[in-house]
Amino acid sequence: MISKLRLNNFRNFKTKLLDFSPEITVIVGPNASGKTNILESIFLLSTGKSFRAHLEEEMVNYDTDISRAKGRTKSDGELTDLEAILTRGLIDIGKSAPEKIARKKLLVNGVAKRLIDFAGNFRVALFGPWDLDLVTESPSLRRKFLDSVLSQVNREYHRSSLSYEKGLRQRNRLLLRIRDEGLSRGQLLFWNRLLVKNGDYIARTRGELIDFINSASSSFQLPISNYQLEYDKSAISEGRLEQYAEEEVAAGTTLVGPHRDDFIFQKLKNSKTQKLESRDLSRFGSRGEQRMSILWLKLAELAFIEEKTGERPTLLLDDIFSELDHKHRDIVKKVSENQQTIITTADPHFIEGFKKVEKIKLGG
Repeated sequence: MISKLRLNNFRNFKTKLLDFSPEITVIVGPNASGKTNILESIFLLSTGKSFRAHLEEEMVNYDTDISRAKGRTKSDGELTDLEAILTRGLIDIGKSAPEKIARKKLLVNGVAKRLIDFAGNFRVALFGPWDLDLVTESPSLRRKFLDSVLSQVNREYHRSSLSYEKGLRQRNRLLLRIRDEGLSRGQLLFWNRLLVKNGDYIARTRGELIDFINSASSSFQLPISNYQLEYDKSAISEGRLEQYAEEEVAAGTTLVGPHRDDFIFQKLKNSKTQKLESRDLSRFGSRGEQRMSILWLKLAELAFIEEKTGERPTLLLDDIFSELDHKHRDIVKKVSENQQTIITTADPHFIEGFKKVEKIKLGG
């Protein structure tokens, strides 16, 4: 859990010091007061990344060149200070021209760490209105969800993902040169092997997560059931790369592998013949069913992180109550009592009925 957070020149905050309850903290404020920015900084301290910025320098206050987010966290009884320092890549120190500096520096107890060693020291599960796009929008959003969950609990998965992404960029550059300059395809051999090795591990681990999510309703008695995920895996092997060799050169890009994975949200029901049938929610689901499938997914995510780490992650809820009906708000309220939970809302009426709540007020 996180007990303290200090922000300096982060988004709209020049300086902000916040204390969080080990139970439920509600951040109340009007739109544009910075509620989501606080959750973004907490997510940054968990994963080393933003959940919404296209460029990390967007988190740096527009009046400055450098931004800091620092949090005091506790896991297994041990206190840890996590810090992220962000810049625009240049800093003015009074010389004739600005000097180049690192765009991001991550520290654990004051010691600089690589992203792979920083992520996962403090774990969160995040639920916001944008998560509804997981059902209907680009497969890249669904892959990002899988990567975000797995990288927090499995350092080998994180390492394999970084290695795969680097290898994929190099292989795609080579494919373009093979097409445009006539280079030999033999130069792909090293990158083929790297992608197959890491891609196989990525796909296997993603499959295990999806299997867990599908079994969570019964195994962990989730209050929402009748949903499942269908894994649409793009398998990678030497044979498949050879199978698509000509098409890849023509396209100048790698056509198979986990960078093309997807999964489909399905609603389950018994047919008249008592046979279990499924329905693709992206095509045939109501908005209400899509909302419930995301809530089901987030409850399963909480259970998965706890299963893998022995601890419940901090739950971050960003203005979701307006998206839920009364019944499912009650479900979220009950779940919120099971771990540290930090909630943002513009309407304090949504949090009536919560027990042991500490409030933080922003704006006028």
